[in-house]
Amino acid sequence: MHPLPFEYEVAESVDHAIELLDQHGEEAKFIAGGHSLIPLLRLRLAAPTALIDLGRLDDLNYVREEDDHLAIGALTHHRQLLHNELVNEHCGILGYTAGLLGDPSVQHRGTLGGTLAHGDPAGDMPSVICALEAEIVVQGPDGERTVGALDFFKDYLFTDLEPNEVITEVRVPKLGSNTGCRTRSSAADPRTGRRSGLPRSWRRTTAA
Repeated sequence: MHPLPFEYEVAESVDHAIELLDQHGEEAKFIAGGHSLIPLLRLRLAAPTALIDLGRLDDLNYVREEDDHLAIGALTHHRQLLHNELVNEHCGILGYTAGLLGDPSVQHRGTLGGTLAHGDPAGDMPSVICALEAEIVVQGPDGERTVGALDFFKDYLFTDLEPNEVITEVRVPKLGSNTGCRTRSSAADPRTGRRSGLPRSWRRTTAA
């Protein structure tokens, strides 16, 4: 099945992306790696009037060390997280999880921000972000705001993002390289989905 017709725009900056979204209205969608959205387009489960490509915004592809956390750009690819020295030193579970996602093509093209914006509670990365109690920075016409991960995910495929907002950064706590397996097991038991503090709709986590 082929997707319905849509317009295609390439964003030159975050502000330009928000401007384009305002021009095309709420039926437009952002696209980064495309691994979440493109299958929905092909099945016509999503039918945006326009796609706004964020993939060329290199200033959203980074990992930086701050005082008590790592700041990660929304367009950082999963493969980069897997091999990043700062991630492996300070938050091993994040790199470990990135290595579980799909196949190499998914890891090379899929982005952290795109995975979180998709909001699938069965996804490994959103579950780990919740377990880490990370913060998600989003930007819209009124500027930036920061949302805790446990408040960001509202329901199945439904997040706290407004129609005219985009994720720009994810802030994860610095835990150390040896916390990978321990954090992953505390995030959710794949057999029961139980973890104190996770919203009820997020207790259906699955291992990749």
